[in-house]
Amino acid sequence: MSAVVWIVTVLLAAIFLFSGAAKLSQKPELLEASGNTYVGGLSDRAIRLIGAIEVLGALGLILPGLTRIATGLVPAAALCLAVVMVLAMVLHFRRSEYSRLGTNLVLLALAMFVAFGRLGPAPFGA
Repeated sequence: MSAVVWIVTVLLAAIFLFSGAAKLSQKPELLEASGNTYVGGLSDRAIRLIGAIEVLGALGLILPGLTRIATGLVPAAALCLAVVMVLAMVLHFRRSEYSRLGTNLVLLALAMFVAFGRLGPAPFGA
């Protein structure tokens, strides 16, 4: 079980690291032009904050497990990213962007899987 949790964790971290880095490094107009219409109407500050949260969440998924320091941060990071996905779903639902909800739901499920896996059947001490 631990190997599966690691694989999902690395995948999830890569997705959030890529997404967050894009939000931190690109202008909102460029993000929107590349198909990320969700940034429309959000302030530059809000987009950067979301990007920073995603990058920190990705690092929180990987670094504690690799270093074996403060491994309790891994499920905490996963739960925080799950909250980000719930908030993203609310935003997309309010904007009638229903096609975006599936991606958020999958990422939410993966984050919950990692949190459950690290709190339950595959803790780092096992």
